[in-house]
Amino acid sequence: MKSYIISNSKSNPFLKTLYLQNFLFFLLIQIRSCFSSSPTPFIFPLKTQILRSPSNLQFQHNVSLIVSLTVGTPPQNVSMVLDTGSELSWLHCNQTTRDNQPDPTIFNPNQSTSYKPIPCFSPTCVNKTQDFPIPPSCDSDNLCHATLSYADASSSDGNLASDTFHLGSSGNISGLVFGCMDSIFSSNADEESKTTGLMGMNRGSLSFVSQMGFPKFSYCISGSDLSGLLLLGDSNVTWLTPLNYTPLVQISRPLPYFDRVAYTVQLQGIKVSGKLLPIPKSVLVPDHTGAGQTMVDSGTQFTFLLGPVYNILRREFLNQTAGVLRVLEDPNFVFQGAMDLCYRVPLGKTRLPNLPSVSLVFTGAEMVVSGDRVLYRVPGEIRGNDSVWCMSFGNSDLLGVEAYVIGHHHQQNVWMEFDLERSRIGLAQVRCDLARQRFGVGL
Repeated sequence: MKSYIISNSKSNPFLKTLYLQNFLFFLLIQIRSCFSSSPTPFIFPLKTQILRSPSNLQFQHNVSLIVSLTVGTPPQNVSMVLDTGSELSWLHCNQTTRDNQPDPTIFNPNQSTSYKPIPCFSPTCVNKTQDFPIPPSCDSDNLCHATLSYADASSSDGNLASDTFHLGSSGNISGLVFGCMDSIFSSNADEESKTTGLMGMNRGSLSFVSQMGFPKFSYCISGSDLSGLLLLGDSNVTWLTPLNYTPLVQISRPLPYFDRVAYTVQLQGIKVSGKLLPIPKSVLVPDHTGAGQTMVDSGTQFTFLLGPVYNILRREFLNQTAGVLRVLEDPNFVFQGAMDLCYRVPLGKTRLPNLPSVSLVFTGAEMVVSGDRVLYRVPGEIRGNDSVWCMSFGNSDLLGVEAYVIGHHHQQNVWMEFDLERSRIGLAQVRCDLARQRFGVGL
């Protein structure tokens, strides 16, 4: 049939035009199918970096989730903090090397032949940075200059660029945009310098996952050794417990305190040992300024609640632990500037007593925080023969943060799926160490 159409189209202009139209139509279908097909899934081990932060620093994290990969041509090893609360991925850049030796905490753009700086008048700099909290600017070389600042008072400063990111033996992604930051400020610089940069994973157009075009990604953090895995792409695993999904909240109009590209869900209530707390629904929804959104953030360690909700939870947890735990009677001690419900636990005690569980209730899903995860031992804090443990929920108001933030401490042993295609987050209680074994992910 094909040869018949071709031979006749040579003598019939109408058939020739029809054939060309059909050919172009089917070619377009093939091209679309190629571009719309999901990228090959990639699996990475998630490693844990424990930071020895002074306990009096506000909004500091003691644990970060680290992804290791290679960037550039030839490839340079980098380690990046997994952060679903940020958009732009960035690397600490330096155009020199120490003693001519590679430094795994620094990316050298001069040693990569595929590195390309981005001009400040390019479409990438002008159009794709609209959700940056601080708009980019032009530097003296007319390159796109970005300044990033974070809630823990850290910041980074540098130029936008593109390079090849290597995601395994068969995954080379060329032209991925990131920040090449030559100026890094952190209140805990010695510890933060152990990583090369940050992997931004929110819904912004320049986030790592958005540029890669993955319809979804997932991660799982073990509660035993805090190791885990990151899955870019669709898991399609039959052994995984069915996920409960909660929709992402989206507000299209700009509001001063609402992050439109964050993973925002609707917090419906909080339970302590199954008891639903008397929290007014009005304080759980964003107000007319956008304050009060609930964000799922892997770059934050603990969970922070707005003052009125935190106080209700604090009061109930204190009541249910009366006679079980000894309260730390020190009004001047507030862990990380936001956690003021702390306890004294004897140093020789190997196990904590049975603790009340805390459940975060979302639309269609629930995150249960139980066992030792409800408390957190403050590093290096000793009172007599006692260690100090604090409730692992903090007061956002004490930090000046106008939002509820669900940190990764409470996501341990929870399969977290971020479904970008259907605008939802899936949750399921799993043993993340076993899930890592199932995927054959070593550390």
